[in-house]
Amino acid sequence: MALHVPPFDFSALNVFLAVCDNGSMAAAGRMLGITQPAVSQTIADLEKRVGTQLFDRGVRPMALTTAGTVLRQYATGLMVEMRQIAARLQEMQSGRVHLLRIGVVDSLSRAVMGEVSSFMRARVDRLVVHAGLTESHAAALLSRQIDFILSVDDLEDIADLERWPLFEEPYMLLCPAGVSPPASAADLAAFFTERPFVRFSLRSRTGNEIERYLRRLKLDIPHGQEFDRPEGVLAACRLGGVAITTPLCLYEAGFDGHCGLTCHRLPVGTFRRRLTLVARRREFGRLPLDFAKSLRTVLMEQTRGELAGYFPAFADQMDVLS
Repeated sequence: MALHVPPFDFSALNVFLAVCDNGSMAAAGRMLGITQPAVSQTIADLEKRVGTQLFDRGVRPMALTTAGTVLRQYATGLMVEMRQIAARLQEMQSGRVHLLRIGVVDSLSRAVMGEVSSFMRARVDRLVVHAGLTESHAAALLSRQIDFILSVDDLEDIADLERWPLFEEPYMLLCPAGVSPPASAADLAAFFTERPFVRFSLRSRTGNEIERYLRRLKLDIPHGQEFDRPEGVLAACRLGGVAITTPLCLYEAGFDGHCGLTCHRLPVGTFRRRLTLVARRREFGRLPLDFAKSLRTVLMEQTRGELAGYFPAFADQMDVLS
């Protein structure tokens, strides 16, 4: 199958945009440092190749046609992309990135933020880190407002992304110390209705996964308090509530052995939470892979051991991935 040749090149688009911005071919030529006839010839060749007029030459100042307006919208975006590509290639050649924006799911912040800062100091001139909910970071990644995300969602249905799995951990039941854990689905329903059930909000990926687990068990638990962040869930449980959470969420919230709470395995079924580094494919060379390796190292050598100390019954369910 023959490849279709584009009806323009970027040099012609640059001339076209100069005419749009300056209002005339003569002014565009002065800005570009070329003659007015050269500009006119470029625009005429461009119109011939696209098969329609781009400028209405019958009015002064010269105005865009409808087709010209459409081309201007697309051409502006294309030229911005080309400049970004050129800058990115220069960054890759120098081994440093001028600007990198990372979204970190809030329950992973305490575990990896020091490593994020240390690793990026040698690779990035300007680093911007946003901590918060996975859903907002995923949308920002797809709209190019963020470059990497450390996420509970690997966006498996989205093309042109590269994914580096980092860590997997179990969901577990958090309740006051001394309270007997439920042994069955029926016991779990009673357990959650006899005490305030504290939820992660549905704005969070973790909250949605917990709700799916409850629906699978056909449990309809009354809504009470909901929190976006792990600190809110832990604080409400310290006041007598119960929750489904994870080791990293509790670690982020400052859980310790003296808070009057304990963790148990869920009585029915098991489900786990996976954290993944997601980046746009082929835009940053080896940087995402090297970053993932550094995060795995700190998770293996430091975080996993601390979590196992807090939650020894779950140590066999916490895995650093490769």
